[in-house]
Amino acid sequence: MPYSGSRGPAQQVPDMSEKPWGGRFESPTDKFVEAFNASTDVDARMYAEDIAGSKAHAAMLCAQGILSADDLHAIKSGLDEILADIENGDFEFTIALEDVHMNIESRLTQKIGDAGKRLHTARSRNDQVATDTRLYLRSRTDTMIKRIRHLQSVLVELAETHADTIMPGFTHLQTAQPVTLGHHLLAYVEMFDRDAGRFSDARGRMNHCPLGSAALAGTTFNIDRFQTAAALGFETPTRNSLDSVSDRDFIMELLAAASISAIHLSRFSEELILWMSAQFRFVDLPDAFCTGSSIMPQKKNPDMPELVRGKSGRIIGGLVAILVTMKGLPLAYNKDMQEDKTAIFDAFDNLEGCLRVFGDMLPGMQVNREIMHAAASSGFATATDLADALVRAGVPFRDAHEIVGKSVGYCIKADIELHAMDAAACSAIDARLSVDMVRDLSVETCVAARNHIGGTAPEQVRKQVAFWQKNLESKHD
Repeated sequence: MPYSGSRGPAQQVPDMSEKPWGGRFESPTDKFVEAFNASTDVDARMYAEDIAGSKAHAAMLCAQGILSADDLHAIKSGLDEILADIENGDFEFTIALEDVHMNIESRLTQKIGDAGKRLHTARSRNDQVATDTRLYLRSRTDTMIKRIRHLQSVLVELAETHADTIMPGFTHLQTAQPVTLGHHLLAYVEMFDRDAGRFSDARGRMNHCPLGSAALAGTTFNIDRFQTAAALGFETPTRNSLDSVSDRDFIMELLAAASISAIHLSRFSEELILWMSAQFRFVDLPDAFCTGSSIMPQKKNPDMPELVRGKSGRIIGGLVAILVTMKGLPLAYNKDMQEDKTAIFDAFDNLEGCLRVFGDMLPGMQVNREIMHAAASSGFATATDLADALVRAGVPFRDAHEIVGKSVGYCIKADIELHAMDAAACSAIDARLSVDMVRDLSVETCVAARNHIGGTAPEQVRKQVAFWQKNLESKHD
């Protein structure tokens, strides 16, 4: 969870002897630079991961004979106290100490003395931040996948309810062919499943531990990187120290996954906004997820879908930001990389909020079945089925296409639908067009005829619902 404790006002800037890196400096950092340089407001949320990484590192140093058992006990006890202080709101982060790592290490040294100063043996902030960020994002990725799975479950339940609800399917936002609402909703289930897969794949690739890579070249101490990796739940240590501290492609990949998921939510938002308009009236969203107008009393605005649509741009912006930040950086660590967390934290916070809004909002959506059915029955949505009927009667498809096109032109002038054409009109257009063909053009018949895997027929929708119910149940286990 994001850091929510009390940070309080920034403390007085310490003299350079109090800076963990200040030994070679003679004059203090400029006060504006002090604030500009700090990342504490962004990375303080990683306090639990930083403490977990320090405990694992200290335990390994002790096991290797680099740190005494007494020092290990003091470090663990001190870190436990600091964790409790932070979670109780009793820890004051300061920008004078730049980041979460130095804030915690400085407080630890205040509490336990020299043992706290020994903790940083055989590591650097470079491998420390790379480790903390992976730990934090690993947990947030797991939460994101759970949010996506919940939204999928909501959509599957709605699809089951609306397996027979007929609506117009669109291409170019023009009426194309009739489909079922259940089929339409299941399209998003497929999209979100790929989103969850992308997050899962990215999680696997980042689940390798950089700790022990130190600044860039490793360390001269006899460390056991497999021990720290295992203690922190990583699959293995990373294999190259330079890559370990300079790699941020795991953030790029997570931001790409987040951006794609946000695009799916944005497309869905756009449809809900259209469907709720007076021109469509297909659905009505719950009052709890809409707002009114300060001047127009009749308004009920779909603000949550609109906001989700807007936040997609913000999330995509985070991806662009990290790509541009990283594209010109030489190996290994560079200060530019401090900007990585701003982008990914903001994207994850917003995407998780978007997924929650949709998961909570959709169960209360009211569907106007009659209006959807009427819309599907107009606009010549059954024209393709008439062409298919001609093909089954032996007419080449291109000829059938032309015959139906002429039929649509006739109906537009006569202000009727295809199924209302009489025998005289049919024979006047083409002798191969029979009135029985047009009489069979109900939207129910057209939808039911698409009874194959991937089709919109209610029978297929119910099969897909059953598949997803079983599939999602296994993923929740």
